[in-house]
Amino acid sequence: MNSALLALGIAGGTVLAGAAASGIAALVLFNRVIPRQEVLRVNLDEMADMEKWEEYKKIIHPNKEWLLAQEIEHITIKSNDGLTLHANFLPAEEPTGRVAVCHHGYTSRGMNDCSSIAVFLHKLGFDCLIVDNRAHGDSEGKYIGFGILDRYDCLSWINYINERFEGKKEILLYGVSMGAATAVMASGLEELPKNVKAVVADCAYTSPYDVFSHILKRDYHLPKFPIMNINDRICRKKAGYGFKDYSTLDAVKSTDCPILFIHGKEDKFVPVWMSEKNYAECRSPKELLLVENAGHAASYYENRELYEKTVSDFVEKYMPEMKG
Repeated sequence: MNSALLALGIAGGTVLAGAAASGIAALVLFNRVIPRQEVLRVNLDEMADMEKWEEYKKIIHPNKEWLLAQEIEHITIKSNDGLTLHANFLPAEEPTGRVAVCHHGYTSRGMNDCSSIAVFLHKLGFDCLIVDNRAHGDSEGKYIGFGILDRYDCLSWINYINERFEGKKEILLYGVSMGAATAVMASGLEELPKNVKAVVADCAYTSPYDVFSHILKRDYHLPKFPIMNINDRICRKKAGYGFKDYSTLDAVKSTDCPILFIHGKEDKFVPVWMSEKNYAECRSPKELLLVENAGHAASYYENRELYEKTVSDFVEKYMPEMKG
């Protein structure tokens, strides 16, 4: 995104005047963010410095290697708008009545972002459904849904689980970053099945509008108006949704699901105030864990012991183990 905006002369405090310039900036932002991306668009240094990443890899790599060595079932379903969505299913060692649906972050895929948490939840006795969100990984899709579209895909996965297991599984929704926003937004759906018992949302943003506005101000010193308004109209026309169509704040005011909000205090990409606001507005049972020294999506790796204890206690409180 940086090089494109710099080429337009709107970074580094230089603001082009006029509606035409704003329109160009909005189009550049859309084209760099909303269509399917084949490379990671979040800089690792926004998540943690490289020295920390070397330590984090000591957790990430063994977990992913272990996961890939298991007998994993590959599953496909159809979204409500006709896309083929993909996921990987890891059953618990012994049959239980609990399954976790795990959603990854922006421009990643399930087996990348969710490998470590899936290994942990598997140890807690969960079946794990590790999803590739639309326009990510193996799943079809031309445009990224940023939770607004993905919440319905999450519901489709929940319905798949209920059909497969005849509604006998209690369901945990887990997500990180965009996946966390997806999980929270899904919890607010009126048609959400009652066996969805809890949500764990790690560094969820409040809405795509809010997080894009934050990046515009932080990186390019640009106000959200009128660029975000124009960008919103472009997204509505091309991708079929607007950035304010729904938000986690809408969801937490209507859901009955208990939600555990987690956020790193040093998150530079999705500011911590977004989880704090989600927590403040939430009307269902709720908990908030803010992790010291953790950047974006790095809370688990920065303090694994605290993270696992908090998630384990939360799960056992609202989803006591059921034998399958």
